[in-house]
Amino acid sequence: MVRPRMVLFGDSITEQSFRPGGWGAALADTYSRKADVVVRGYGGYNTRWALFLLHQIFPLVGIAPPLATTVFFGANDAALLGRTGERQHVPIAEYKENLKKIDCSKSMLIVLITPPPIDEDGRERFARSLYGEEARKLPERTNEMAGVYASQCIELAREMNIHCIDIWSKMQETAGWQKLYLSDGLHLTPEGNAVVHKEVVQTLRSVGLKAEEMPYDFPHHSRIDGSCPEKAFQ
Repeated sequence: MVRPRMVLFGDSITEQSFRPGGWGAALADTYSRKADVVVRGYGGYNTRWALFLLHQIFPLVGIAPPLATTVFFGANDAALLGRTGERQHVPIAEYKENLKKIDCSKSMLIVLITPPPIDEDGRERFARSLYGEEARKLPERTNEMAGVYASQCIELAREMNIHCIDIWSKMQETAGWQKLYLSDGLHLTPEGNAVVHKEVVQTLRSVGLKAEEMPYDFPHHSRIDGSCPEKAFQ
């Protein structure tokens, strides 16, 4: 039996998801021996740059498409014009269109994830910790703009009838989310990672991808007869 794949496609929040306490590592544990969780996260990338990777990550021939793919972009697309992250900025209409193009296979489950909220004070503290008084004076991202991009992600999911996790809203339901869920005003703490993991698992389970009901790729050890092990593999 070939173990199915789940691909996590996104920016640095996805790239970092296999660090200790990361949501990708937790997902791999949830689906241990049931599916291979493959990380394709690219720090600093926006949806425009992500399109150049599509046919490498999701080849059209030679390999079966993933069982499911999370698409977690927007934090960099929403960088403000005229600020330090300007080169990462993607206009909102193009962002929505780019997300639409990433839905490149009708046979795999796509789960869109909105950009997370932004703690602007946390971003300023982080910048000052790196650059001191040389830190930029104006924020390169705002929570308001992240919300605009999140709303377009949600709207696209409705239009295409695909699943979407509104992590921008979900995190802000908790008092003190700024420090609880975000380590530097943008990237996730272990608690923030846990929120993403929970939401992704709930979404996968809602479409029947329940780990406990998925088959093992090879027999569980309890089914292997010590005196005649080959029977379990026939």
